[in-house]
Amino acid sequence: MKTKAIRLYGKNDLRLEEFELPGITENEILAKVICDSICMSSYKAAHQGPDHKRIPDNVAENPIIIGHEFAGELIEIGAKWQHQFKAGDKFSIQPALNYEKGPVGMLSAPGYSYQYIGGDATYVIIPKEVMEQNCLLSYKGEGYYPASLSEPLSCVIGAMHANYHTTPGSYIHKMDVKPGGNMAILAGVGPMGLAAINYAISRKDIQPKLIVVTDIDQSRLDRAASLYTIEKAAKNNIKLIYVNTAVSDSEQSLMDLTNGDGYDDVFVFAPLPAVVEQADRILAVDGCLNFFAGPSNPDFSAKFNFYGVHYKSSHVVGTSGGNNEDMVEALHYMSEGLDPAGLVTHIGGLNAVIDTTMNLANISGGKKLIYTHIQMPLTAIAEFEEKGIDNPFFAELDNICKANNGLWNIKAEIFLLSNYRTIQ
Repeated sequence: MKTKAIRLYGKNDLRLEEFELPGITENEILAKVICDSICMSSYKAAHQGPDHKRIPDNVAENPIIIGHEFAGELIEIGAKWQHQFKAGDKFSIQPALNYEKGPVGMLSAPGYSYQYIGGDATYVIIPKEVMEQNCLLSYKGEGYYPASLSEPLSCVIGAMHANYHTTPGSYIHKMDVKPGGNMAILAGVGPMGLAAINYAISRKDIQPKLIVVTDIDQSRLDRAASLYTIEKAAKNNIKLIYVNTAVSDSEQSLMDLTNGDGYDDVFVFAPLPAVVEQADRILAVDGCLNFFAGPSNPDFSAKFNFYGVHYKSSHVVGTSGGNNEDMVEALHYMSEGLDPAGLVTHIGGLNAVIDTTMNLANISGGKKLIYTHIQMPLTAIAEFEEKGIDNPFFAELDNICKANNGLWNIKAEIFLLSNYRTIQ
């Protein structure tokens, strides 16, 4: 079967190509990709090429397919997996395999390391490593984009599970955020920050009493507050506050919101020394700082108060993805009604992937959602109305989104897939 895919050959060298996929073996599965959400990790991989730890050194001779936040439908099942999967099943994939037999060992991942699987393709071959690590996950909800966005949601789920707190007088660490504690999500209204807010106010097992979300862009804060409202958080007994830290005395204001106690869990969503150092200064006793934002610069550093490490038990963790259990949890919450559509601000087709990936750091907004079987320039949902003046397709798409608080939704996805031109 032929596939069209975006392949990486080296630094800053992405190509849209059509090529023949080999026939599957009994250990493999043929799948149709429906959509992929473009991640900043793909931006880094595209610019770093083989210098990236997940990309093979021989990528120039054996190019890989990029994209790792994808969902679709299984087409043909190898004999070994027919007891577990069937044609027509919807799927999502946990890309972090943690499997030493992959192309680059433990760091191997679809979307970085493989010739025949990645999210920015029409058809792919799912290799045995994915099934053997239980990383091929069934999705039983509506549509496809929620399953595509389950991977970024799983990353913030994993981040919260990775936090820990100590037990005085013992060496037992209690994993996860502190129940009934104070949480801060700094620089927290980008795509991943929005996912963190959505999860934190929706989860049923552990609820902080206070969540403070900061940013320096008031329009982004206002959008976040309209998506994840104070009222919704209050239904789960959480006080949610959005704060613009561009104002003076913002740090004291943050501390005042906790009556001077500080924050038990602080998540940093921007790789900026000033944000990391602010996170350190607002930690409570036994506070956990989670450095979520992955820097591109391997020499990135920031000051940290080691007096607080000794006398306040301040500690730091860092996470760069979720695991299988986090993906399963993400898919479960979506099946329970958690809609990740608030992350999505742009829609495009496979032809838009190269420019979007290479320039992602300079494109404002949230997640860029790609539908791999259509040909469509990357288009902001906010631009649908203007484009609809001359184009009935965009006019109807705009109407559908406006009926859903301006957000992408299942009805919009169905309309898009049924009416937009296929990739040529």
